[in-house]
Amino acid sequence: MNTIESNDIKILYAEDEKSIIQFVKVLFKKNKVLNVSFAQNGKEALELYKKEAFDLVITDMIMPVMDGFELIEEIKNINPKQIFMMVTGLENKEDLIRAIELRVNFFVEKPINPKKFAQVLYDGIELVKQKKELTLSNLLLNQYKQAIDKSTILSKTDDNGIITYVNDEFCRISKYTSDELIGQSHNIVKHPDMPDEIFDDMWETIRAKKQWRGTVKNKAKDGSEYIVNALIIPLLDTNDNIIEYIGIRHDITQLEHYKDLLKAELDTTSKGLDEKVHLIGEYEKAINVSATFTRTDLNGRITYVNDKFCELNGYAKEELIGKPHNIIRHHDMSKEFFKNMWETIKNKKIWKGIIKNRKKDGSASYMDTTIIPILNLNNDIVEYMSIRHEVTELIELQKEIEDTQKEVVFTMGAIGETRSKETGNHVKRVAEYSYLLAKLIGLDEKTAELIKMASPMHDIGKVGIPDSILNKPGRLTPDEFEIMKTHSTLGFEMLKGSKREILKTSAIIAYEHHERWDGKGYPRGTSSEEIHIYGRITAICDVFDALGSDRCYKKAWELEKILKLFRVERGQQFDPKLIDLFLENLNQFLEIRDKYVD
Repeated sequence: MNTIESNDIKILYAEDEKSIIQFVKVLFKKNKVLNVSFAQNGKEALELYKKEAFDLVITDMIMPVMDGFELIEEIKNINPKQIFMMVTGLENKEDLIRAIELRVNFFVEKPINPKKFAQVLYDGIELVKQKKELTLSNLLLNQYKQAIDKSTILSKTDDNGIITYVNDEFCRISKYTSDELIGQSHNIVKHPDMPDEIFDDMWETIRAKKQWRGTVKNKAKDGSEYIVNALIIPLLDTNDNIIEYIGIRHDITQLEHYKDLLKAELDTTSKGLDEKVHLIGEYEKAINVSATFTRTDLNGRITYVNDKFCELNGYAKEELIGKPHNIIRHHDMSKEFFKNMWETIKNKKIWKGIIKNRKKDGSASYMDTTIIPILNLNNDIVEYMSIRHEVTELIELQKEIEDTQKEVVFTMGAIGETRSKETGNHVKRVAEYSYLLAKLIGLDEKTAELIKMASPMHDIGKVGIPDSILNKPGRLTPDEFEIMKTHSTLGFEMLKGSKREILKTSAIIAYEHHERWDGKGYPRGTSSEEIHIYGRITAICDVFDALGSDRCYKKAWELEKILKLFRVERGQQFDPKLIDLFLENLNQFLEIRDKYVD
């Protein structure tokens, strides 16, 4: 077991028996947990809690003056998110139900077993750390959101195109207040010069659930005009229905004005060559101010970079001129990605996309990139021009949201396994096995990744099963097994109401991973392909790992014994096609087992 070293985590321990206090003090010292305050009853503990904050509260159930249940209820009124660990016999079902209703996180049975106490204490401290890390992640997310709000012109609309949100930059450039904009359509800033066909194309694109990019001229409240480079993104719910649209814009008014000026001046033969050269210089100046800008020859070697490009990537111009763009290519970007890009621009078409670059210091940046092939009078390509806007904050925000969601799901799954004394790596292995089997059966990457993220929740319903049954070292009685079987339904009921795709998938897996191909499983007795593919996949992965691991009621099986069972149960307990794929690719599953060994 891992050594606990968490002096920055504050613990409050309520216990009336002095012998137990002396006993646990030794355990705390042995595990290097020193920041602990003791109280001899619930009332004394509550007074301490009111004076200072504690990360973990450990309490006995039966105490004079105020018992453990009353203490937890009082603290819940102060801090509903407090993490609790109860030391008790939980000798009757009513006490267990009351503890679960109060959302007690961890339990230690009396008489206290030092090894079990240390393990549960470690799990409790790990949950505290994860909670603190999640709080920090949320703080960072809010800062990312603020950064995006300050760096772009941002708005949101409902599915009818009615504005529901605008940021300060939108109000500044449009000269309207947010109260004047919210509830209106974007027609409020539509410039009369803009053709209706552009907006017809935009609506046709985004209603087809695709992103739309384009240049839009708008009219501010005072009648002045401004021009933006717009990206409109439809956001979808878990049923693939559009719930709103987000518009992200960059102000390119100055750039477009210079472009128009340049076109008009170059079309006028009365202007001399010196004046035209000057105007081209002014045009380049506008581009240099608004974006990073590079030019490359036909072989992709850099012939020009502006100052903003150098500043962003940390290179001097001398280090870039004459080099291919590989100098800033990030290893995450595939060869196929750039192959597609080159095919597009060599066919004299403009290419647009998001590219992840690697700066000189090794850090990453994401660039919204447009590459334009420049043609001569003979319609031959003479060079390539690239204009980029940095969108790192937006990409990192999306990644933070996804990572946080995955972490929460995995943590909930691990908590479920901890109650049944199963290893922390059990959920990791089942997740990796499930992903591999999903790919082998032909599911797409998105679905396979979804199963991987959701499968750790397969036994979350075990939090509602009494310890006396969950951790019984011998065979369960028929009545005890009926109670154990309810964990599938309990897990489903806990998760089914969520609109999050991961949790909806977790609900299916929790409900169906104990169904059997022959219809003799539980909780509903469904059979063959009536069982959801998510449940059929997770069932094989869960049984493979459970049989190969030590549990409170058995020793780990040898591999050959497990494989023999799988062959016997092919078409009985398990989907025969999935079993065949598992056995044909056994080495890959064994590699995962060895990588995440306990």
